[in-house]
Amino acid sequence: MDPERKAILRQRQVLFLVFLLWVSEADCELGRFSVAEEIESGSIVTNLATALGLELGDLAARGARIASKGNKQHLQLNRETGDLVLKEKLDREELCGSAEPCLLPFQILLENPLKILRAELRVADINDHSPVFLEPEMLLKIPENSVPGTVLPLKNAEDLDVGSNTVQNYTISPNSHFHLQTLSRSEGRKFPELVLIKALDREEQPELTLTLTAIDGGSPPRSGMARVRIVVFDINDNAPVFIQPRYEVRIPENNSIGSLVVTVSARDLDAGNNGEISYSLFHSSEEIIKTFEVNPNSGDIRLRKKLDFETVQRYEVDIEGTDGGGLSGKCIVIVQVIDVNDNVPELTVSSFTSPIPENAPETVVAVFSVSDLDSGENGRLVCSIQEDIPFTLQPSIDNFYTLVKEGTLDRESKAQYNITITVTDLGTPRLKTVHNITVFISDVNDNSPVFTQTVYTLYLRENNNPAFHLGSVSANDRDSGINAKITYSLQPQEPENLSLFSYISINSDNGHLYALRSLDYEAIQAFQFTVRATDGGSPALSSQTLVQVMILDENDNSPFVLYPLQNGTAPCNDLVPRAAEPGYLVTKVVAVDGDSGQNSWLSYQLLKATDPGLFTVWAHNGEVRTSRPISDRDAIKQRLLVLVKDNGQPPLSTAATLNVLLVDGFSEPYVKLQEFNKEPVQTDSLTLYLVISLASISFLFLFSIILFTVLHLWSKKRDASDNSHLGPSGPFPGHLVDVSGTGTLSHSYQYEVCLTSGSGTSEFKFLKPVIPSFPAHSDGMDSEEIATFQNTLGFS
Repeated sequence: MDPERKAILRQRQVLFLVFLLWVSEADCELGRFSVAEEIESGSIVTNLATALGLELGDLAARGARIASKGNKQHLQLNRETGDLVLKEKLDREELCGSAEPCLLPFQILLENPLKILRAELRVADINDHSPVFLEPEMLLKIPENSVPGTVLPLKNAEDLDVGSNTVQNYTISPNSHFHLQTLSRSEGRKFPELVLIKALDREEQPELTLTLTAIDGGSPPRSGMARVRIVVFDINDNAPVFIQPRYEVRIPENNSIGSLVVTVSARDLDAGNNGEISYSLFHSSEEIIKTFEVNPNSGDIRLRKKLDFETVQRYEVDIEGTDGGGLSGKCIVIVQVIDVNDNVPELTVSSFTSPIPENAPETVVAVFSVSDLDSGENGRLVCSIQEDIPFTLQPSIDNFYTLVKEGTLDRESKAQYNITITVTDLGTPRLKTVHNITVFISDVNDNSPVFTQTVYTLYLRENNNPAFHLGSVSANDRDSGINAKITYSLQPQEPENLSLFSYISINSDNGHLYALRSLDYEAIQAFQFTVRATDGGSPALSSQTLVQVMILDENDNSPFVLYPLQNGTAPCNDLVPRAAEPGYLVTKVVAVDGDSGQNSWLSYQLLKATDPGLFTVWAHNGEVRTSRPISDRDAIKQRLLVLVKDNGQPPLSTAATLNVLLVDGFSEPYVKLQEFNKEPVQTDSLTLYLVISLASISFLFLFSIILFTVLHLWSKKRDASDNSHLGPSGPFPGHLVDVSGTGTLSHSYQYEVCLTSGSGTSEFKFLKPVIPSFPAHSDGMDSEEIATFQNTLGFS
């Protein structure tokens, strides 16, 4: 390894040791750390846990991270060891240029709890650049009559290093006419000047060539060289003089390329070639040469490239005016760059949390920082979000903001929020940056299932098939996922009454209801139960609805004759005096039907009689009356066959036999029914009528079945409408029997009927009902027991 490289390595080690000593004394909350440039990436800057006074595990637990201005990250944090290390090799000259010190601000962000610490990384300069002269050869012209002490300014060397590592001294090669002096400018740059110590003689030596050396202050020092050609010419005794030795101008940074900065002007009292002035840049750095150009004839200074206030705020431009005889004058132009609002704000998100539960308390959703490269009002920022959302922005230190959830969230009303963060500067015109983030809201089980109806009414025809689908109940849950999965179950209205489960079942997944067995309207007309809907949340929420099941009657019961008795016991004889007038009430056929509605509307007709023209039967109430006067030729013993028919589809009927005795007066001896039965009956004629009646009823039954099949759809709708109430909804037909209490007997009543003697007419005595009506619910009684009890009817 060569001695120069060893010296550089020793210098870096010394700088790093100084850096470690400085870090050990730094404040953990607001500290400045230092590192030498060109150190390899991965080098440890400091142990952040030690600097902050934290344990190693605290950095990971508190979510420590490094945030820098903008998106450029120079450092990274090893949370396991707590070391703050370099992410890349740093070049101080690239990062800061000629600025000293070179400081890179960054923030240490601790998320839990939230704490932001400001810190700075100082990049220390090393002597890695040698002085360089922009022109390898300088040409100086000096008149031969110059007196000793005449000063000839020389162009300085540029060194990208700063501080002691930049140019510190100049030397000139040994000669007998000039010596070199090094001067310093206000900004710290050093430049050389040649001083004449011995008069020149052009005839003796018209030209001199010297070597100028620039030396920096590094260890070891670096140097750069340039040649100086000195041309001695004849006398030109007037040098150019600028009108203003110092020009100061202010120009906005957005001036276009080629725009005029200022015009400089100089005068020369000489005439001819010695009075012609040429303008040029003098003592100019590479940056100034790239930025400005001078018209050599007019002295106009114009821009060669765009200005950037954020990079350079001030320029010092040296202008030299040289006449034709080689004499020159100089002035300085101070260019002050004015900031314009040409940089949009920047937003950097450091932390973001999504989704958040809808019942979450006040929560920090995001942490972000804002910055603007402009200065003054152009760099002042205002941060805002849209209104009418349950989120607020809370400022923190060093242009950090936190987005905090405040207020009530409801996922069912809004499942996500698109939040627009707007960062606006206060410049003219104002520039803004818009950043959108989407916060998703996660569901919690805060909504109970809601049924589509508070009460469901379902209709079921009796004699249904098992597993018949009654209908469905449905509930909705505004939650999502498992919280919205609904399970249905049956709930008896009385906990001890479990007979409901033998009638009805429910599909727990979709709420379909099924009848488990065939139901009988005559046993139970209606029942109700509760269905519970339970969601799958934790804890589970539920709601209930009431389901009413109405049993619709079918015409499955034939009329039952209460009087006269048809059970084979000895019936009463109805006595009719021969003197009875037409319309005389002989007796009344009393019948009931176990069905309801139009299925229980009864009509009566005389099917067969010993003398068909003698008696008539009223169709609407079953009264048997005489249709003409009784003659002596009429048989004393009359047998009547009365057909009782309901109004169902198809209709069902029952025949009742009546025995009537024609007597001259009620004082005559009573002829017993046994004797009446012993009289010969026209059996052949009666049998014929019965066969004809049976054939007619069978034909009507088959015709009704066919008609029912063809008209099933619309007849089903009509039947549902007709059976929605217990009684008929329209006018009562004149030929039917009303069993709802308008002249005949309801099927749910038993009456006591007897025949009275000693009167010219037959009378019936109707006593109070001895069988009560049964409600829709049979409290504790089986449906078959109720049907048996209702169908057991008797007489006294």
